[in-house]
Amino acid sequence: MSSHFTSRVLEVTTGASETVADLTRDCESFLAEVARGRDGLLNVFVPHATAGVAILETGAGSDDDLLAALRDLLPADGRWEHQHGSPGHGRDHVLPALVAPHATVPVLDGRLSLGTWQSICLVDTNISNPNRQVRLSFLG
Repeated sequence: MSSHFTSRVLEVTTGASETVADLTRDCESFLAEVARGRDGLLNVFVPHATAGVAILETGAGSDDDLLAALRDLLPADGRWEHQHGSPGHGRDHVLPALVAPHATVPVLDGRLSLGTWQSICLVDTNISNPNRQVRLSFLG
């Protein structure tokens, strides 16, 4: 069995507010170029200490619900030992323990094998760093 590995870095601007950015179309475009009908795995990785990758429904309020839940779990206040940047920034460094900085998705016949309402998203609560990189890697 032969295998093929290809990787690419996306540059993503998240802006000055907490965000859930849908990367699904970027992932699909990447696979259309590199997977060419093959089965394999897509790994999505964020090389940042204050961001994560989630698979969830978007556009129906779930993305806003996730941010609200994270605000409840990780309030932006002065309780954090790690203190620099915007107020409560220490919470951003805890985020990847709850929203992992990676996700791996099966690829079948060159296409993402996601459920009907699932999207691949960058989760970023760090308003001090709007420029993110996301590494897409296909093995198949």
